[in-house]
Amino acid sequence: MSQATLDDDELFDEAASEMREDVESSLADAKAALPEADDVWDADADNTLGVLNGLKGALDTGDAEANLRDAKKWFAVGKEADAFEDADDLEDEIADLEDLLDDIVAAHEQVSELTATIPELRGALEDAHAEADDEDGE
Repeated sequence: MSQATLDDDELFDEAASEMREDVESSLADAKAALPEADDVWDADADNTLGVLNGLKGALDTGDAEANLRDAKKWFAVGKEADAFEDADDLEDEIADLEDLLDDIVAAHEQVSELTATIPELRGALEDAHAEADDEDGE
């Protein structure tokens, strides 16, 4: 084996190791950006709309999606280059985090819809009761 080949192999191994570190670092950053469980569970509000607005804010994923994208990007490059000795753990971790983010985004969308609907519903109920009171008064 020539010296150039040995150097290339060493460089490839070093790059593969760095690539795995990049994937792991991006995954850690994505997890760190996830909402805190207590923030999603606990509510401190005077009414339903306040609770929903608090929950909507708590379900903000921040930079988690961008960090997951970086992890997936570097993982795809490393896997295509066959740079990882064992990529299964990274692939599983990426899939699990992707599923969790999908769930959080779906919950955020549902809460956003409720946040928009509740004031309209309240107004419609107030109008219906006001009409009923007017009819009773006549």
